[in-house]
Amino acid sequence: MNVRVVYHGGAFVPEGECDVEEGTEGIVVIEPSDPELASAISSNERRRLLSQLVADLRNNPLPPDSPRLTRDQMHERD
Repeated sequence: MNVRVVYHGGAFVPEGECDVEEGTEGIVVIEPSDPELASAISSNERRRLLSQLVADLRNNPLPPDSPRLTRDQMHERD
């Protein structure tokens, strides 16, 4: 399954409907959505950026007592 997401506030947020059961685990593969951008970034730079992203995710986990949000709450726009 492919789901277009945006990394925002320490989480990958689906841009549209995502019919996945709660608790489902998967692997995120980062691919630029713009082919020209993909060729403009060297593989070493891409690797560095991905490593930094993973480090940021690990260093900023959600607190265990954080509230569980509904899909509507997660997609509210101000």
